[in-house]
Amino acid sequence: MPSEKHISSSHNPEIRQLQHWTQKSRDRRKAGRFVLEGLRELGLALEGGYTAERVYYCPEILEAGALERLPQLHGVPRTTLSPEVYRQVAYRGKTEGVLAVMHAREHSLDALEFKRKSPLILIAEAPEKPGNVGALLRTADAAGLDAVIIADPRSDLYNPNVIRSSVGCLFTVPVAVASTAETLAYLEQEGIHLMAACLGGATRYDQADYRPPTAIAVGTEATGLTEAWRQQAKAKVEIPMAGAIDSMNVSVSAAILVFEALRQRGFDPA
Repeated sequence: MPSEKHISSSHNPEIRQLQHWTQKSRDRRKAGRFVLEGLRELGLALEGGYTAERVYYCPEILEAGALERLPQLHGVPRTTLSPEVYRQVAYRGKTEGVLAVMHAREHSLDALEFKRKSPLILIAEAPEKPGNVGALLRTADAAGLDAVIIADPRSDLYNPNVIRSSVGCLFTVPVAVASTAETLAYLEQEGIHLMAACLGGATRYDQADYRPPTAIAVGTEATGLTEAWRQQAKAKVEIPMAGAIDSMNVSVSAAILVFEALRQRGFDPA
């Protein structure tokens, strides 16, 4: 078992550093680190090839032997925290008593590798809320998508709200981050058809053909996709709505489109 030290003061410099990385995206990016909280999330990150730099845990909260069930943590330094310090540094109200400092990734378009000859990708342009990004990642995981691309992001992927709302799916799905221009150029270079979710003047979503290599793009709930996406789209698709409003949550819209694409492809989760 790795050697351990104990922290019982919230004024400890390590605790302050953890709080900075949790609260400030600039500090996370500069250090190339992020704080990951929760046993399930830690397990998924390690299985996804992420590397832990140090683990912090509260013995009074964490289930005995839990860390030993994660072989990737063998040799990783550990620090125990008092319950008072852990509650101060933990981001979530309910957690298993463990968090870790993890090495971040670059998430470039060039790093994407597709498992199918005809990949299916989900693109979100400038998602406004970290919670929506997390929900989109959960949809992508459930659908077994080849990748998710976040174009012109408004928050970084390692925002604690993204990780929490994705319930760890940030680590189970290939994710790239790029500008709109970079993403559109990438799709054209790779021969991937762009399906743009739009309102008005568009093809009904279940009448479009998603069987070729396809990227489904969704925009913000307030304004939808910008014009650049509409212009390059192979097809513009819309979801008929019968209510008084003309929009729904972006993750719900994305799920409808993604699973229609899977239906056309003969989706069988078994």
